Amino acid sequence: MRIYIPSTFPLLDLACHAGELGPAPLTAYAVTPALREWFAVSDDEELEYAAMAQAARASVGLLAADPAAPRRRVVVACEVSAVPPADGTVQLGDARLELHVVIPWTAVAAVHLDAESAAEVVGKAAASWAVAQGDTANPDHDEAVFALDSCEGEDLLWYATQEIPDLLAAEGPGGLKA
Repeated sequence: MRIYIPSTFPLLDLACHAGELGPAPLTAYAVTPALREWFAVSDDEELEYAAMAQAARASVGLLAADPAAPRRRVVVACEVSAVPPADGTVQLGDARLELHVVIPWTAVAAVHLDAESAAEVVGKAAASWAVAQGDTANPDHDEAVFALDSCEGEDLLWYATQEIPDLLAAEGPGGLKA
């Protein structure tokens, strides 16, 4: 089964060099029963895209927590043998899972990330993250949600696993653009 793990360039660099994604618990996204039920008329490809989109949105939250990270969403796609069932507290349409294991680097199937041209849009979304997640009575809430939603207009690029070391090297030491 394919899972999507939100990340950033520095976290991707750490995982690549450590040989695993972790530590546990990890938040991942996949085609869950709740997602499948919400998108009942969608095919598997559309469901996978919806799960990846939720992981991409979560990547913005990671960027908000790391102001030094390049302002590009990173999603690591992995193949795992099984995904734990939802615990019953998941909302309809939610693709989020909590994994209590580290994911070996050998399970990585690909990396999806924003083009450099998306950095401004993603940067605005990261700067607005806390307001978008907060009180809807905040006068800046709607604008922050709009900034976050604007990221969805940016397509994530696909990179094969053998391209990841070169991609990280192109971003400079430690995965950060020089």
